[in-house]
Amino acid sequence: MMKRWLLLASLCALAACQTVQTTTPGLVGVNRPQSMMISSAEVNASAEAAYQQQVGGAAKKGQVNRDPAQVERVRRIAQRLISQTGAFRPDAPAWKWETNVISAKEVNAWCMPGGKIAVYTGLIERLQPTDDELAAVMGHEIAHALREHGRERVSQAQAQGMIISVLGVATGATQGTLDLTQMVVELTMNLPNSREHETEADRIGVELAARAGYDPRGAITLWEKMGKVGGGQPPEFLSTHPNHATRISDLRVYSAKVLPLYEAARPRR
Repeated sequence: MMKRWLLLASLCALAACQTVQTTTPGLVGVNRPQSMMISSAEVNASAEAAYQQQVGGAAKKGQVNRDPAQVERVRRIAQRLISQTGAFRPDAPAWKWETNVISAKEVNAWCMPGGKIAVYTGLIERLQPTDDELAAVMGHEIAHALREHGRERVSQAQAQGMIISVLGVATGATQGTLDLTQMVVELTMNLPNSREHETEADRIGVELAARAGYDPRGAITLWEKMGKVGGGQPPEFLSTHPNHATRISDLRVYSAKVLPLYEAARPRR
């Protein structure tokens, strides 16, 4: 009986999923099919509201775009990267992109679904990145949005929730048991997927940087710096990312692969 319930739950989740290709492979060859249960429009609308809430809250504290030179630099790099997003999906250059610098000590940056970017001053001030290194971080975050990793993780959570709900009815599990079950699902399924997302974002990010005229090898020195923040302990930003040595090795391979794009773009810049 339990097997029947599990099969039923799995079939319900699969039936609601749609397999999509969010991006073209690019020179780096990211070509993994993705399963989605929710539309881009729904996720992007929620992301925009969340972004405005985050930025609005920081603005009330006087923590948004305080240094004009920093803001100009970050937005200039963002615009060059955004101009190359069409190489991975034709609709992306026309997204409602927005870029802001938030004054906070965290070494962090992110790009929400739909193109809402934030860079923290902690990343700029503590790492002292070159433009190539800053482009590596921002290209990585933009790549998450292009691949719609946020939408994919929401879809995974919805599918897992359906399975857990059906199993809960089948077994008469208490809410406490369901919470523990959800934790197990999170640890055994979501974290490995997150690392997969990080690798995809690394590879697309170096190609975006190269196409925009930034040296893709900046990603290597950037992540080396990241690993040294906090007395050798990687910052919270890296908590679910791939093994550091593995990441550096992968970046060496893929930055070399896209180096011709950088050489071609550099004279125009």
